Amino acid sequence: TASAGIISAGLLPPPGSNTNKTEEWDGTSWTEVNLMTVLRRGGSTSELGTTTATLYATGESPTALSTACEDYDGTSWSAVNPVNTGREHSAGAGTLAAALIMGGQTPVTDKTEKWNGTTWTEVNDLNEAKIDMGSAGTQATAMVFGGNPPATLANTESYDGTSWSQVADLANGRNDLGGAGTSDAALAYTGMTSPGAMSTSTEEWNDPSYTIKTVT
Repeated sequence: TASAGIISAGLLPPPGSNTNKTEEWDGTSWTEVNLMTVLRRGGSTSELGTTTATLYATGESPTALSTACEDYDGTSWSAVNPVNTGREHSAGAGTLAAALIMGGQTPVTDKTEKWNGTTWTEVNDLNEAKIDMGSAGTQATAMVFGGNPPATLANTESYDGTSWSQVADLANGRNDLGGAGTSDAALAYTGMTSPGAMSTSTEEWNDPSYTIKTVT
């Protein structure tokens, strides 16, 4: 959240190397905390929990695609059961106890896996293999948008807990973008519209859920 955030792993500045550093945000400043167990970059690119219960899965470590998964309890990282398919530049959604990872590069894949707090299980694939998407939502109601290759994508897919469906596209196709929110109210922001062309645009997704009720 805006008052309690966490950032971990990634690629350090030139000459560049993978890192296992973790920092926490308290609403005012960043503080370094305990290191991850694995050096890597390019893992699941969305919130998978909170500052006291976070999951980090996959990535490149250090030159091979990783299946490693770790959880954070607010103090330290611990290795947990790995994913089935090693990948990087995947998208993620959900919580420490109920997460999804989807897409990524293995080479480029449409595979989706579900985490139940203990193990990863393969579930129905995305409609399209892709990497570098934005994402939002939970394990039961997730969405992914944008990404590539071969070209920058505007496609959006929605997950109902069982399968993926194509829904309305982004107005501005892009990859390496940020995502936040839920499958009913999400944000897509920044990213790249073409190689070397950065975007500052933000788009809002609004898809309210309706319940049928009988009025007497």
